[in-house]
Amino acid sequence: MSAEREVWREALGVVLATSAYGISFGALAVAAGLDVWQTCVLSLLMFTGGSQFAFVGVFTAGGLAALPSAIASAALLGVRNVAYGMRMAPVVAGSPARRALAAHFTIDESTAVAISQGDPRLRQVGFWVTGVGIFVGWNVTTLVGALVGDVLGDPKTWGLDAAAAAAFLALLWPRLQRRQAVAVGVAAAVVAAALTPFLMPGLPVLVAALVAIAVGWFNWWSPPAPGGDAVQEGPA
Repeated sequence: MSAEREVWREALGVVLATSAYGISFGALAVAAGLDVWQTCVLSLLMFTGGSQFAFVGVFTAGGLAALPSAIASAALLGVRNVAYGMRMAPVVAGSPARRALAAHFTIDESTAVAISQGDPRLRQVGFWVTGVGIFVGWNVTTLVGALVGDVLGDPKTWGLDAAAAAAFLALLWPRLQRRQAVAVGVAAAVVAAALTPFLMPGLPVLVAALVAIAVGWFNWWSPPAPGGDAVQEGPA
């Protein structure tokens, strides 16, 4: 199997897995009080699963009165895409129009698949196949979930409320092969879980991200180099 074909296979696997839980979002959004068109517009324009689930979750809890908080929570979770954009800018390259188009497809999954490739050309393949594929699949399954939401009943009965978290864990797990990555993952999870009861939705995730920044800045838990200085594990 050629390297490019392997990237296509990896990307399409992520596309199928991620698109599947768009049904969960569609069903949850309709259950929260949005109509089918509002639900589909959210997926078309916002297109960042974590922010969409945060928006719907807060909106469900407080209705129209909680709309400002729902928007703020979605925006806070969307901040991570700024970091993704900075990381992917040299990968995408090209004209301003190409970069602007790529910005809409810069999500967790497209970034993860792209940076896992060693060759610059394969990074572009992974980014575009994953980003465009998930965009199409996510919007189709959002429509399906919104249309069948009433038939499904409570999405929690089917475990659809946990689908997003399961997909993120599946993306993270293969990267937990080094001591530093495991330490960062555990520490960030503990921080986020501890702060969740006390902070508004979205903030615990951002605070937990500071763990990764601190570890990367001070290069903790990396094995020492032969000369005595620490060296960073894995790709920069």
